[in-house]
Amino acid sequence: MDRPSIRQLESLVAVAELKSFRKAATSLGISQPALSASVQGAEKLLGLQVFERDRRSVLVTSAGEEVVTRARVALEHVDAVADAARRRGEPLVGQMRLGVIPTIAPYWLPSLLPGVRKRYPRLELVLREDQTSRLLAQLDAGQLDAALLALPVPGDFTTATIGFENFLVAAPRGAAILAKHHGRLSEKDLDDQTVLLLEDGHCLRDQALAVCERSGAIEQMSLRATSLPTLVQMVAGGLGITLLPEAAAGALIQPRGPVQVAKLDRPQPGRTVGLAWRTSSGRLREFKLLAEVMREEAEKMLAKLRS
Repeated sequence: MDRPSIRQLESLVAVAELKSFRKAATSLGISQPALSASVQGAEKLLGLQVFERDRRSVLVTSAGEEVVTRARVALEHVDAVADAARRRGEPLVGQMRLGVIPTIAPYWLPSLLPGVRKRYPRLELVLREDQTSRLLAQLDAGQLDAALLALPVPGDFTTATIGFENFLVAAPRGAAILAKHHGRLSEKDLDDQTVLLLEDGHCLRDQALAVCERSGAIEQMSLRATSLPTLVQMVAGGLGITLLPEAAAGALIQPRGPVQVAKLDRPQPGRTVGLAWRTSSGRLREFKLLAEVMREEAEKMLAKLRS
């Protein structure tokens, strides 16, 4: 029996993931007719229909679900062959798909990436920003090679710490809580304070909630932000206080603006930022090297923020 080609397997997986022949063709860099021919050829070889097609959508058939799952696994093994060859030569060369959560991407990457680019100029990082749960799902499915996020994470992933980031209290300038405690707070000082948080799905929300539960702070349930810049604007409007990671605070808070920040006494709450990858990946050495250079750059960034 003839077997589907790698290109045909890539076509099946791309259509299944994107639910669109047009989008799948674009992602693979081929024409839509070529993609359709590839899928039809695979279905003919396999002797079954993988997709239901109409004008509005593309659905995977029940028989096609197993085919797509096994095609994805087969492609991971093909990638592993290339990875094995790459490891015999220069590390961190070529494309690497890196996921990053939104509360890290704009605040850490400007400091981390120049150092990575200098050390490994032939590495091509393809970045994808999304929430933690979706990044982990994409990482597990082989759609990402690694992810930069807050640790720990669930699942069969290996991780490396990049740095520990403190949380700062952000409040309207001149707020009573800051004046009373002279800009230096403990967690117990947050008792009965109204705290603004991000919407569900952001891991930073869960980490900030843990601080609120320990301190007795009260979440403003009716108002939740979609991003850290929005959260800062809500604080500026006098709607409450919030907790900000220090890298974000450094980027978002103006020295004499409407919002000011205060440190929390030790032990300072915060989060561990790290790199995660599939434990089964064949690029262990490369990910460790990437984590090492990121850690060096993160130390410089955090030291500058704290000086």
